[in-house]
Amino acid sequence: MQIKVCGITKLSDLQMLVENKADYAGFIFYERSPRFAGSRIDARSVRETTGILKVGVFVNASMEQVLTTVVDYALDLVQLHGDETPEFCAAVQTKVPVIKAFRIGAHVNWEKEISPYLPVTKYFLFDTASEKGYGGTGDRFNWELLQQYPYQHPFLLSGGIAPGQEAEIGNLQLPQLFAVDINSKFEDSPGVKNPEKVSVFVAGLRKALQQVL
Repeated sequence: MQIKVCGITKLSDLQMLVENKADYAGFIFYERSPRFAGSRIDARSVRETTGILKVGVFVNASMEQVLTTVVDYALDLVQLHGDETPEFCAAVQTKVPVIKAFRIGAHVNWEKEISPYLPVTKYFLFDTASEKGYGGTGDRFNWELLQQYPYQHPFLLSGGIAPGQEAEIGNLQLPQLFAVDINSKFEDSPGVKNPEKVSVFVAGLRKALQQVL
């Protein structure tokens, strides 16, 4: 299982992820987010960092903004976290792989809400529906809903993942779960990661996964 750490705004945090061999670093390009990367970490530093895949997170952004940011920051993937249509995802996917995020509430209509995005994305991401905003709320949805996931399309698990949940995540019987996405529970303040919490989680999850094998 791979690990994505989202909400990166500091070069030192990005370098810390590389040192811990995290798989993905997420940069939020949504100006209303307290973790908005555009004004806090320069594009050249991100562009020149190697050893980790870089994901740009957008919420209802224009095509021009998405594609310009992909080039400026040398992004490897784009995560669309708003109300983007399948047609928009398809257009972006012609340029860069797309992760489409879905906010999960008490119920999921897989056929109506999710299936139109199967042909136009590389991955899904399931986060918690919340009135607080589009993500990074620290709230957790009912993971048991994913037991009914009917597709082969791989997905990331997000929403309220916290330190100490490594064994629980390692034991999840979800064949299409290929990565976890951690964020607000691993911070000292919005956009400032706690290196010890991140490194302990990364090591703990990998240990838990080895024990399951």
